[in-house]
Amino acid sequence: MLRKAFSVLTFVFMLLFAAASQFFVSVTVAESSEDEAASALASAEGAVVSAYQAVLKADEAGANVSGLLVRLNEAGELLTHARMAYRLGDFDSALDFAVRSRERLNGFVVEADALRGAAMQEHYWDFMVNVAGSIVGAVCVVCGGIVVRFLLKRKHERTGSMVK
Repeated sequence: MLRKAFSVLTFVFMLLFAAASQFFVSVTVAESSEDEAASALASAEGAVVSAYQAVLKADEAGANVSGLLVRLNEAGELLTHARMAYRLGDFDSALDFAVRSRERLNGFVVEADALRGAAMQEHYWDFMVNVAGSIVGAVCVVCGGIVVRFLLKRKHERTGSMVK
């Protein structure tokens, strides 16, 4: 009888140990999942901020950033979903949304910088054409004035009237 009680007690302890180990393992996994989600959120937030700054610089340079803004809004929406899932304790979804947000911005800063450079180059050439056009126009007006003055002077010398 003592043996039976001992084996029942051993069985009960083993069940409790198995249940407790499941709890501790799931808490450890949950903490790891939470840490991964938090890290992914921070990374995605940094990517969105960098992308926003790149778009701002490109827009200030006069680039057409409408396509970039669409991608930035999509990434921001995914980041919002990630934050919401994180607050609700759904760390796997938070991690997934944060990774998708970051992936949406892959190559974004490079593309924004390229658009900014192209816009700056276009403004440079617009400026140069305007300056060169103005200079050529001014030279043409001055030269035309000199030629007209010379022709009128010749005409008046032939007709006998004097222009000085």
